[in-house]
This record gives sequence, structure tokens and C-alpha cells, in this order.
Amino acid sequence: MVTALLPPGIRRVLVTGGAGFIGGAVVRRLLTGSDALVFNLDKLGYASDLSSIELSLVELGERGLIANGACRHQLLKVDLADAEATAAAVKQADPDLVMHLAAESHVDRSIAGPGAFIESNINGTFNLLQAVRAHWEQLPEERQSHFRFHHISTDEVFGSLGPEGRFSETTPYDPRSPYSASKAASDHLVSAWHHTYGLPVVLTNCSNNYGPWQFPEKLIPVVILKAAAGEAIPLYGDGQNVRDWLYVEDHVEALLLAATRGRLGDSYCVGGANERNNTQVLQAICALMDQQRPEGAPHSRLVTPVKDRAGHDRRYAIDASKITAELGWRPRHSFEQGLEATLRWYLEHYGNAASKSSGGA
Repeated sequence: MVTALLPPGIRRVLVTGGAGFIGGAVVRRLLTGSDALVFNLDKLGYASDLSSIELSLVELGERGLIANGACRHQLLKVDLADAEATAAAVKQADPDLVMHLAAESHVDRSIAGPGAFIESNINGTFNLLQAVRAHWEQLPEERQSHFRFHHISTDEVFGSLGPEGRFSETTPYDPRSPYSASKAASDHLVSAWHHTYGLPVVLTNCSNNYGPWQFPEKLIPVVILKAAAGEAIPLYGDGQNVRDWLYVEDHVEALLLAATRGRLGDSYCVGGANERNNTQVLQAICALMDQQRPEGAPHSRLVTPVKDRAGHDRRYAIDASKITAELGWRPRHSFEQGLEATLRWYLEHYGNAASKSSGGA
């Protein structure tokens, strides 16, 4: 299991944003599927949650410890906007692999307050790249040969699709929101550090993730929790905006393959092959809710149209043929399978509690 997940030369992994939704899933997989020491760098913001990692450590028991008695999960509470603290954290982690997931990622929040996205996603990535470059340059030759920096990004950097076509690694960048513009800038920084300084990097751009433990401000958890609470379910505009939905555990598998086996300097697009418009997503959730909570049926009566989001991209879709052909990855969960598992998890963990967000779909 260890050699299948991580090559022998990778024993220390630094995950930024490891208290977030996708980052937390990566940390859990590293803890349960390898013997690596995992350093979790996170500023512990509003969407951070270490609960899933703590549960994994309890389940691992003695496996959660390395030989010298130190916990295999080391939390580093650091804001990447602090260059000095970032450099100190990288020095402490002494990583063989860096997986950079830390980012401000909510489009509505970026529209209301873009400054935080520039500071975190652009300046934070710059500070991390500088710290990692200094670390990599002083490594012994053998460790240098194994070292990798994996930058995780989004398909939103490519802009908006019409009714046909899909994003691929050759799609020109065309970001439309402060969030996607900040992520596009961070992508370009990572690529520049590879071409200018030789830093061994891999990039991935993913479609919309969903699954257990996602902070309830994104579409699917918002809808589930509002339906459970009998509250109005907001639907942006005409509900025809299309996203390619990717179950988070499938994404984690793709990330670890790209991080450890992807071609240096290359990017890989990761999608779930599950295109659905927002109306279809809401209908699917309401149908599942009718089965799980028949006393509230029909939950579709709660769907309430709201004013469309500013700059709302019409359609995203991913061509994942490159990562499939080169690394053998493909999603294992259909949208229906992933959605049912996600809905059950939220009902078990949140019960009838109302959602924490009034964000629209």
C-alpha cells in the first residue's frame, strides 16, 4: 500500500490547506494509505475543520505514530500571506513533496471582498514558492531528484463554455471572477517558477468537488441542509448553469497520481464526467430527500429562484483524457452514487439543522 500511494523517496509531505475540504481528504488518505509524516499547513480560517483528520488518527491508533513517538499528523498554523512564517514552516516540514491546496475558493465571497483572494491565492502562493524553492535548492542531490511541488487549481481559470466542447490542458485562460483570476495568477506563478528556476512542479485543474465534510456554503451542502430544515432553496437565475461534478475521493486519487507520477512541468485536467445543470442537481437532491425524509415531501416545493450571480459562468466541462491515458485515472463514482453518500452523511451529521449559508445555486 505504501509504495502504491507514495514512491519510496517521499517520506515527508507538506499539505497546504489541509484543514479544508479537499485538503483534509488528501491528508486522510496520506495518513491511512502511507507511512509518511504529514505536515498540515493551514491558517485555520472560517471553513477549516480538523474533525475528519482527528477521527482518522483515532482509527489508526498506533499507526498514527511514527517510530520516535511523534504524531504522523503535524499541524502548522500558518497564513501563507506571512512570508517569514511560511519559510519557517517549510523549513520545519523539510518536505519531499508539497501539495498546495490552500486557497480562498468561494466565488460569492470573492465578488464581495476580492482583496482577501489576491492576498491569499496570489501573494500566498508566491511566498510558498519562494520558501519551497530555497528548501529544494539546498537538498542533497538524491532528495532533489525525488522532490515535487504539486499545485492544485480549478477549471474556473478557463472561463465559460458554450453548449459544446470541454476544457483541456491546452484551453486558453479566461477567468471571469476575482476568485478565478486569482487562481489563474497562481497557476502562472507556479509555471514560471518551473521554467525560470527549474522547480519540479505539476499542476492540476479540477471541476466542482462535492462529498462529505464540505463546508456548508457550497451548492450541494447548502441545498441538502436547507431541504432538511424546510427552508427556501435558492436557485440562481434560470438554473441552467452547468458544472462537471467530481466526488472528492475520486479527486484525491487523481491528485496523488499526478503529484507522484505526473510529468514535471505538465498540467492535468481532472473531471468527474458528470455534467449537470443546477436545476438537475436540485431536483436530484430533492428526490433523495423525499426518500430519506418523506414527511417533508415534495422538497422541490422549497426551490426558490433568486437573482443570478454577477459574472456567473454558463458551463464548465472537463476533458480528462490526458490523466486517464498517462496515469490510468478515471472517476469511480457516478454522480448518483456520490450524491446519495453525501446526502446521507450530511443528514447524519447535521440532522435538521439549518445551513450556515444562504448562498444560491
